[in-house]
Amino acid sequence: MGFMTDIMLLSFLIIPSTVAACPPNTHLFITAPTEMEALSGSCLQIPCNFSDAGPEKFDSTRPVFAVWIKNNHTDLKSHPENVIFNSSVTFNIYPMNITGNLTQRNCTTLFSNLITNYTNTYYFRIMNWPFRSTAVCDSLQITIKDSPWRPNITIPGDLKEKESVTITCSALTPCPHSPPQLTWNLTQDSHSKIEENTDGSFTTKIQQNITLSDTHDGKKISCSARYPVNQGNDTKTAETEETLRVSYAPKDTSASISPTCLVSAGSWVNLTCSSRAKPPVSSFTWFKKSRDGAVKVSEGEIYSFNVTDGGVYYCVATNDLGNQTSAEINMTVKGPLPKEESMCSHHFLKTFLYLLYLSFKKTTSSSNEAQPESICQHKIFFFLLLHDFCASTDKLWQHIGVIIGIILLLILLCLIIFVCWLKSKHQRQQQTQIQINEKQVVEEPGSKTEEVEENIHYSEINISKHQASSDSVQDRGQEQDTEYAQVQISKPENNLIQSPHVQEEVYSEVKKI
Repeated sequence: MGFMTDIMLLSFLIIPSTVAACPPNTHLFITAPTEMEALSGSCLQIPCNFSDAGPEKFDSTRPVFAVWIKNNHTDLKSHPENVIFNSSVTFNIYPMNITGNLTQRNCTTLFSNLITNYTNTYYFRIMNWPFRSTAVCDSLQITIKDSPWRPNITIPGDLKEKESVTITCSALTPCPHSPPQLTWNLTQDSHSKIEENTDGSFTTKIQQNITLSDTHDGKKISCSARYPVNQGNDTKTAETEETLRVSYAPKDTSASISPTCLVSAGSWVNLTCSSRAKPPVSSFTWFKKSRDGAVKVSEGEIYSFNVTDGGVYYCVATNDLGNQTSAEINMTVKGPLPKEESMCSHHFLKTFLYLLYLSFKKTTSSSNEAQPESICQHKIFFFLLLHDFCASTDKLWQHIGVIIGIILLLILLCLIIFVCWLKSKHQRQQQTQIQINEKQVVEEPGSKTEEVEENIHYSEINISKHQASSDSVQDRGQEQDTEYAQVQISKPENNLIQSPHVQEEVYSEVKKI
């Protein structure tokens, strides 16, 4: 019994101050938000439930009407314009509609076609004869805005890589019948949903699950809300943006050496370890590989030491979330080159081997600029290649050089003999041609006369002159006339070397009939 009394006393003590300050004759109370905002051109749904108190009780079996009053609920007879809505009449000043079931004490109201002039304080009243009362203690402040609200992006705190989190974009939804459309840059086809809040208002949300990595750190997430207004003919848009802050273990850990190429025994070398991490790297540790395993040699971002011998080194970067190991550095101590008297000291062989090294470097390098340790490895490779090649093939090159020299000498002698033979042959041909030309000039005048005499021929040709029919009476016994014609004939010589064509004179006797 005492326990129940204590609970009743406690319940009385925690009554809201607004209720405690209400006039003693207040008989109606509503459950609704005390303040609400809406967008001009849109609508506002007012969640509402009521309860009664006092000698007169609400009776759902009797006719019931709802009234909304603005500004001042007192002296309605003097200011009837303050009654902006009455469910018992057809025409009302403000575009309101009771969507709740009043008989079930539900006074939810839809306020449509909002304009900024509707910003005011409102009171709810019930007419249920003989019960009549106004909820004077539960006023509702409504504010109509021209600009939409920026959506809210909710990101869980303390983001770490490899974790799966849900990111939410939400926007106020005063008018659930015409909710905003949400879009963001996380995905193109997000499906929004409308959720009812504990106070009866609504919120539109979209959500996306992502698995975090170091690439999400610093990524900007933007979300926009488009509110339809003026019965969907226009839209009003608002946008917001947030940046992800993701913690991750060391990444891109690398080790470098300075100087970047071959080092001499006794010289100083700096090994540098670099990495990116969030939170920043707390420690760098250097190791050297040995037959018995890796040996810790130093701590710190830079490891400086005096070189005594070569070896393989690497570093490990560590922070609160993990660690990462760099690639290995193969440090080689420079040794003596081959002696100058060896075949490898010749400039030709040096050039050949260096060109071979450059070709190897070009084919193995990528389009990006080579890293210093890569260049150093290439030069070490060339140095070792030159040293080992010269040391192992020195005597062989000496023998090969002698053989090549003898072969080249024989080839040179053959070329000289061949050139001399060609020259001698050419001279003999020229001398023979000159002798033939001289012989031809001497023999040509003496033989010309004989040829002319030998080539004179006589021939007799009878030619009958045909006269016209009127001349047929001419004496056929007329003496024949003799005519001679000289004919020149070109006859080639039958000698070994033919001379130009010799003209032959031929005489022929022509007798006229």
